[in-house]
Formats: sequence, structure tokens, C-alpha cells
Amino acid sequence: MSLGSLSATLTRRSRSNFYYAFLTLPRARRDALYAVYAFCRTVDDVADLGRDAGVQRAELARWRADVARCFEPGPPPGHPIARQLAAAVRAYPIPRAALEAIIDGCEMDLERVRFETAEDLYPYCYRVASAVGLCCIEIFGYTDPRARDYAVKLGTALQLTNIVRDVGADARDGRVYLPQQDLRGFGVTEDDLVAGRYGERFAKLMEHQAARARQFYAAAAAAYPTADARSLIPAQIMGGIYRALLDEIEARRFAVLGERVTLPARRKVAIALRCWAAARLRRDRTAA
Repeated sequence: MSLGSLSATLTRRSRSNFYYAFLTLPRARRDALYAVYAFCRTVDDVADLGRDAGVQRAELARWRADVARCFEPGPPPGHPIARQLAAAVRAYPIPRAALEAIIDGCEMDLERVRFETAEDLYPYCYRVASAVGLCCIEIFGYTDPRARDYAVKLGTALQLTNIVRDVGADARDGRVYLPQQDLRGFGVTEDDLVAGRYGERFAKLMEHQAARARQFYAAAAAAYPTADARSLIPAQIMGGIYRALLDEIEARRFAVLGERVTLPARRKVAIALRCWAAARLRRDRTAA
């Protein structure tokens, strides 16, 4: 199996929403994005619970060294996915700082994750999601610098949606991303999350989290650079899929403590097609 097919296979097997966004891209850009996604998945897997923290930190340190080798002269990275990432870095101006921030976010997950306020949570969202977006837009291509702000805001919105979707599973793993201030304010305890105690207080708490996510979707829309509509179609697809996921969770009155809420593949494909058509129309109107 080639390095490119290794990254692509990992992306497909994960059934990630990224896969549907990447389908609209030319082969070279798609392969580079597969490499970035495979890197993100691999370092995230390092932080999985149930392993020795010292071993995990050593593995993340090796990944930092491999990221450095992607940018510096000398021997190539050792890991097959890192070698594919190095090829992407040579082809596109992927920022080293963003790749290192992703590893920083994985290191945060090695600790007992708690955030007192939403403002405390946002740096984590930047590292695990917005930094990924900053890598991706360099591969998509853009002309308006507002694309970077768009990527940061959209990444935060996507991560906040993930937090809403996975709140029960995360709590059972010892990771509570909901701000402690919000838990106290709505009268929900960590034990409630772990035990899956669903009730009106929990639903109201999650309404508050969903509203915060929607604020970031709106901020991303405000920063969206229309001139780059065609190149940013994959980002729009990602936003469309995750907004639809949040809609579905809200329609189920935030029943997320048990079974994981997902969207069927056909709905994701339909969203991708709508985003593609809307971006073409928007760009054509701008050009006129």
C-alpha cells in the first residue's frame, strides 16, 4: 500500500465527516488533506485513555520530532504517515505552528480535562480543531486573509458541536469539556453525565452549549471570504454537515447520553452537493 493510499484508507475507514468534504477536491489536494487528517487521527489515538501516560508523552514527543523533520533539512520522518505529511508540507504552505498546536491539544487530553469557563475552553478548541482548519485552508487555497479567521471560528464551532454530541461518552472516559461554571449554573453534576441521567436541567444545559456553538457558526459566516467561495467548498461542506448534526441533536432534545447521534451518509452527500452548488452560484454572482 502506498503512503497516499494509507492516509486515504484511514480517512475512509473512520467514516469521518472530513471524507465527504474532501471528495470535491482535485487528487493532489485531496491526498495532502488525507495526510493531515491521518496525522490528526494518529496523534489523537496516542492520547486514548487506558495507556501509560509516560509512554503517551514519549510518543507525542516523537511526533513533534517528526513534524520538525517535515520542515527542516535532514533525514525524513520515520513514521509512514509523517512521511506523507512531509510531502504535503513540501507542496503546500501548511503552518508548522498549527501542526504543533494539534499535538499540544492531544497533550491536554492526557490530563483530567476540566475547564472552569467557556473562555478557558476556547484555547483547547483552537488546538484540536481550529489549528486543523488553518492547515486545511492552506491546501484548499485562498486569496482573502479573512479565510484564516473563518477557519478559526468554524473550527471552534465544529469542536463545540463535538462536545455536545459526545458529552456522555467523554464523561465516562473522565473527560468533561463542558465549562464547570455552566454545570453549576444549570444544576448538573459530573456524576449525572457519567450515569446518563437525562432530564430537563440537562436539556437546558445542552441548549446553552448549542447556542454557543451557533454563535461561532454565525461568526464564521460573517468572516467568510466570498471571493474564495470555490476553493473553500470543503470547509463549507464541513460546516453544513456539523450544523445539520447539531440540528438533529436539538430535534432529539439533546438525547446524547446514550447512543451517539450521527447523520446518514446520504444526507451528508446531499449537504455536500448543496454546498458545492451554492458556492458556484455565489462566486458567479460575485464575478458578475
